[in-house]
This record gives sequence, structure tokens and C-alpha cells, in this order.
Amino acid sequence: MKIIERNIKIDEIPDGWEYSVLEEVASVNEKTIGKDFEYSEIEYIDIASVDKGTILQKQKMKLKDAPSRAQRIIKKNDFIISTVRPNLKHFAFIKDANPNTIASTGFAVVTAKKVDSEYLYYFLTTDKYTDYLSGIADSHTSTYPAFNPDVLEESIITLPPLSEQRSIAKILSDLEEKIELNNKMNKTLEKIGKAIFKRWFVAFEFPWNFKTGEVDLSNGKPYKSSGGKMIESELGEIPEMWKAGTLNELCDITMGQSPEGKFLNEDGNGMPFYQGNRDFGFRFPKRRVFCTETTRLAKKKDVLISVRAPVGALNVADEDCCIGRGVAAIRMKIYKNTFIHDFLQTRDDLWANFNSEGTVFGCLNKTEFEKIELVIPESNVIDQFDRACSIMDDCIANNEQQTEELTQIRDSLLPKLMSGKIRVK
Repeated sequence: MKIIERNIKIDEIPDGWEYSVLEEVASVNEKTIGKDFEYSEIEYIDIASVDKGTILQKQKMKLKDAPSRAQRIIKKNDFIISTVRPNLKHFAFIKDANPNTIASTGFAVVTAKKVDSEYLYYFLTTDKYTDYLSGIADSHTSTYPAFNPDVLEESIITLPPLSEQRSIAKILSDLEEKIELNNKMNKTLEKIGKAIFKRWFVAFEFPWNFKTGEVDLSNGKPYKSSGGKMIESELGEIPEMWKAGTLNELCDITMGQSPEGKFLNEDGNGMPFYQGNRDFGFRFPKRRVFCTETTRLAKKKDVLISVRAPVGALNVADEDCCIGRGVAAIRMKIYKNTFIHDFLQTRDDLWANFNSEGTVFGCLNKTEFEKIELVIPESNVIDQFDRACSIMDDCIANNEQQTEELTQIRDSLLPKLMSGKIRVK
């Protein structure tokens, strides 16, 4: 057996398991684009489009238009893992792939031969192993630290019997499938919410009962197309009982302020502290840093928005928290925050000047924030919009909580399953 001195620390393994070198059971970068590559259309995966197990986007393009780094050919049941720091948590298992799927040379493509492919994927993407790869990459003094694919090929791995490999992979993949299902469901619910917002507050087709003069979710007719009276305003044509206004008429805005570094910690002491987009999740921020000397506070259910590049990223506070200078908290003065969250979510154009190419450092201040123009609906319409969307918002929150719990279970099980401390058949 080929064993190199530079390797991850070897643990004791249970009876029936064995050690192997990866190149004896799998190949790395088996196929790259060559003269015999027959496809002119490709699906390209770049490092920026992959995040800890999830492929966020595949770029469809002509091969002639692809970056020069688009070299690695990916097949079904391969997996990709970044070889470049600081992106070593960028990896994904390819359950299905078109034959024209290509990855950046910033990835290593691993193809299983004599081992269950998903088991090998989970083994190589444990924190223990990716930390080991990070250490090798950091030992290089280049501008962009990286490791060579032979580091993977020469790595020692532990292998249970094939049936146990498959059982381990099944447990972990089932957890990940449920997590992915929750994520897809939340994205769908968010799209529905945005569509309802645009129909009500952009197209002005909210369900209106012309007899009672109120929103009627059951029997109302589309306001504008059913003859609802419109008037001219500074923002164009709007329903007669609405008005043009600015954000500060509807909302209180708290701009974040960062405390001194000595008051920050990652040990859980104090309040959760959110500095900017780095701390944002799909809907709710992720605890990373805590603060023992609070400066500016946001309350639970406040809308959090990134005010430094990239400007405009949104989250919702799921607890009282401290906000740094990269974040502002928005709270509607009277109503729930659903309306203002969805308004900001559907108005990417508001942040274009701050995020445009050539901007040195986009930053949104309170004065600019407060003067954002918007159509202010009649109160009953806002109330009923909150009611219409509340079930979806609750479902998103429940899914996010379940996903967090499932992620913790997966992350707890992964090293125990891979070391044999928990056995499955």
C-alpha cells in the first residue's frame, strides 16, 4: 500500500474495516477537454456557484465562449471538490449530469471505482478532511493557496465493507435530500409571495369587493382591470385611496454601528451580532459572532438589509440581536413587516447604483434610505396582504428551523459514521 508521510491523522478503525489509498479505489480528474470532445454546448460549473454540497447554478454556454479554466469533464456519480483556498468548502455530489458538463480547473473531479461513490464523497468532505486540505493549501506561499490533485490521490481513507458504505451513504443522503427539499420549498414559497406582491402593489390587481370597499380574499375582483378608480401621482397611476410617499413614512430605520473588537467573540457570549451579508441565510441570519457590549439593536421580525457592498441583501431577524455598520434594521410603524420585506425584495433596481461595476465601495446611508419612494396602500390592503402571506411566512420559518436541526444532526453523525463510532448495517 502506498502511504505518504503528509496525510490526515489516521484513527483506529473497527474490525472488518480497512485502510486504502484513494488512487487504488478512485480516480481524480480522469477526463479533461481534449480534441475528441464532441460538444459545442456545455453546462459549466464554477467555484462561485457551488456551496457546501449544493450546486447553486450551472451556466449554459457555447464551448467557444467558456473560460479557459473550464476543463474538467464531470459524469454522473462523480463529485467535485475545490482545490483553491478559501473555497475548500465548495463541493458537491453529481447525482446526474449531462455528458457535456464541465467544471473549472479550480475543482478536482473524483470518480469512484471500487468504493461507493457517495460514501467516498462524504468521507472527503468532513470538516476533519477539508481542514487537512486547507492546511496543505495554506502551506503554499502563492497569492491563491491551493493543493495539487495528487494530494487527494495519495490520501489514506478508511473503508467499511461495501454494504456498510452504502448504508452510511443512505443515512446521510436521506438527510441531505430532506434539507434540499425544504430549501426548494422555501424558494417556491418566496416566489409565490413575490408574485402576490407584484400583482397587488405593482399591477394593482388586489382582490377588491366594490360593495364593501375592502379587500376580499374569497370573492374580490382584480381592482384595476375591474374598473377600480385610478389617480395620477408622483409615482404614476395608483388606486384612488392610495398615495405616493417615502420609506420613512411607513418605517423606523435603525442603522447598525459596530462595537470595538474586544467585545466580539465566537463563544456564544452576549447577543448574536450581525455585520453584513456574510451572516445572512436564506431568510434568517446565521449565528457566527456574538457581542457583549451592544450598540445598535434590532428586534425579532425586523427586516435586516445589507447597507454595504453588496447593498440590498435581505434577511429577517428571528430574535433580538445586535447589528454592525454593514446592516440596517427596518420596522413598520404600525403593520407587520411582510409588506416592506417584499417591497424591498422586489426592487433590485434600488441598489443598482451602489452595486454597479466600478463602484469602489457601495454604501447606503440613512438619509438615502429614508427618501426611497414607494406607493403607500390603504391600511386594509396592507392588513389583508399580511394575512394572505402569513401562512407562507410561517411555513418558511418552520422549514428553516427544521433544516437547521437536520443540518446539526447530519454534521454530528458524519464524523461518527466515518470513524465507525456509530455502526450501521
